[in-house]
Amino acid sequence: MQYPIQIKINLTEELQDLLESKASKFGVPLTQYVKHVLMKDVENEEYPVFKASEDTEKAAREALEQLNEAVDSRSFFKQLHNDR
Repeated sequence: MQYPIQIKINLTEELQDLLESKASKFGVPLTQYVKHVLMKDVENEEYPVFKASEDTEKAAREALEQLNEAVDSRSFFKQLHNDR
């Protein structure tokens, strides 16, 4: 799940006034207008996808093969605590 992040930007007073004027024409807050402008700017861009290295893919395959041998962490730590 992706969580929204906040970005702080500094604007000149003139730019802020201009953006607020444009936002008011659409009847939206400045932040919503700026988000719209940014989204329009990147709407045709492809989100970059990076291929994992061969070593990473090999490690992932090995981990999946060993999944049934995994230790339940709760029982492990419970046993560790009881062994004291």
